Amino acid sequence: GFRVFVPLLCLSLAAKFGGLPLTPAFAWAGSTTAVIAFGAATIAEIVAYYIPWVDNALDAIAGPLATVAGVVVMASVLTDMEPFWRWTLAAIAGGGIAASTQLATTKARAASSLTTGGFANPVLATLENITSTVLSIFAVVWPVVALILVIGVLALCWLIIWFVGKRVLKFFRDKPVPPVVTV
Repeated sequence: GFRVFVPLLCLSLAAKFGGLPLTPAFAWAGSTTAVIAFGAATIAEIVAYYIPWVDNALDAIAGPLATVAGVVVMASVLTDMEPFWRWTLAAIAGGGIAASTQLATTKARAASSLTTGGFANPVLATLENITSTVLSIFAVVWPVVALILVIGVLALCWLIIWFVGKRVLKFFRDKPVPPVVTV
């Protein structure tokens, strides 16, 4: 949810080097072509998030894409399940967590853009890049730890959004309203 392509790149690399078994339908994700494609897309996505206001535009399309990526990543690694349960779990856990994370980061970036004019967005992008990479690696190596970390990060994001939102509202509420002069 922090990034669309970082988890796909980690999945692809883990499958390519034999550390992660994939379902037969997703075996293509471990190919050299997939590693190159996901690597190029990851670099482009990371660079784009450092460009002010482009990052906000990307958030508009990243929500649905991150949700789909979350479903695909989850479905690709659930190897010993009936298709109904695999896709149900993938939609709820993979898609749900990715959508929630993307929503939290979109709100955090919007708050950052409004309060700092976009100057703090590169700091936010750096935190998102680091978090996305670390969580993606944990998801391959220790999935349970990754889930716990995701829940903690989401809680922290929502607390920050709540705190900043209260401050912004208080700032506007406490400003005196200039009198209206009619001619």
